[in-house]
Amino acid sequence: MDWQQLLNKTRLGGRDAKDESGRTAFLRDHDKIIFSGAFRRLARKTQVHPLATNDHVHNRLTHSLEVSCVGRTLGIRAGERLQRQHLLPDSVSATDFGDIVQSACLAHDIGNPPFGHTGERAIRAWFQERGQRFLDMLPAQQQSDLTFFEGNAQGFRILTKSEYHQYDDGMRLTYATLATFLKYPWLSADAGNASSKPGKYSAFVSEAAAFQEVANATGLIEQSPGRFSRHPLAYLMEAADDFCYAIIDLEDGLEMDLLHWDEVYALLQPALPDTKEVSELIHSDLRDGRKAALLRGKIIERFIEAGVEAFVANHEQLLLGRMEGDLISHCEPAVRDVVENAKQLARSKVFEHPRKIELEIGAFEVMGALLDGLIEAAVSHACNNAKNTYNNYRHERIIDLIGRHSFPENLEQLPEQERIYQCIMRALDFLAGMTDNYATYLAKQFSGMAETRY
Repeated sequence: MDWQQLLNKTRLGGRDAKDESGRTAFLRDHDKIIFSGAFRRLARKTQVHPLATNDHVHNRLTHSLEVSCVGRTLGIRAGERLQRQHLLPDSVSATDFGDIVQSACLAHDIGNPPFGHTGERAIRAWFQERGQRFLDMLPAQQQSDLTFFEGNAQGFRILTKSEYHQYDDGMRLTYATLATFLKYPWLSADAGNASSKPGKYSAFVSEAAAFQEVANATGLIEQSPGRFSRHPLAYLMEAADDFCYAIIDLEDGLEMDLLHWDEVYALLQPALPDTKEVSELIHSDLRDGRKAALLRGKIIERFIEAGVEAFVANHEQLLLGRMEGDLISHCEPAVRDVVENAKQLARSKVFEHPRKIELEIGAFEVMGALLDGLIEAAVSHACNNAKNTYNNYRHERIIDLIGRHSFPENLEQLPEQERIYQCIMRALDFLAGMTDNYATYLAKQFSGMAETRY
């Protein structure tokens, strides 16, 4: 791969990019994402703790903003290092790296359904159990999208189809930003044999054409039919995400009294600078949450330095599409171990807290109630649409709620299987776009437990 093509600033659909004074095509991507409704709704979506009442605990929006800050610095510094080594074309700026990674980081969780990963599992479980009869109507590859529903693929669908210009290239972002967003550049049918994180993928069958267009436009290497190498900047996006949640999960654990300061400090200490300032802070009378916040910048700075070093050291392998593992696995041992140990501590003590478990169980019931109504109405709409026949009144009202004109315009011209698939995907767009709060409210309405809404 080469950087000239990898940083392709043409927009999806072959549209020319516009550079304005003080705003490059990649910065325009950033602004399109920031101003989107899908991004705004992340403010009320689970990061780790569903429906958290503590305002100091992270949600998907604050997490995405923090990841974008780290990603921007990683990108700029990596770009500067490569420039000094004359490994970038003259037309490429280090800030282009930063802008692209920042935009991809902003969008990296934009496809997460209500209740985060629990919501993903609930959608998969529903189709594998109660929704099996709907799967039987579809070919295997489309079934795979539903039984292994993935927030990353839903995010690509939002960016390329459902937000702004619906069914007409969506946000119309640059090829470079979209390719950097593709953390797992293959479709669901190819996810099972993936060497990295089996089961993960970044595009549904419904976006296969856009996926192929992005891969071709940026010159991603096809390693086997349908499976491409990652865009090198995707590794920086992933590292920024890992660096942030390794730290913020611990901060949230301290804030909610799920973790003790001594165990958090012992974990972070190998990556902290051995200075008088750090020593005085550790032994001060500040509350634990304040200590963690003051140390955060020093830890993240160390993480960024290690991430940039690993990226530059593996530059040739990245361009050849041959780098094994993620970027953090190539970082210096102290940083690599701190990140991995932080994840392990969060898994064992934060993710397994009884309150979180209780809410996750409830989330399955919420998602199940919504899917019962939405998918049945969507399939009924697909089957009756071409025949122009009457649908039952409840189904009609659910379609009105989703948005009757938000379904593909050419629906009645499509073969029945394709109609059913497209209608199911549109219903999932509606569901995945909900906040935790709205999903909980609407499930009560669907179940007849009415609440008044003003």
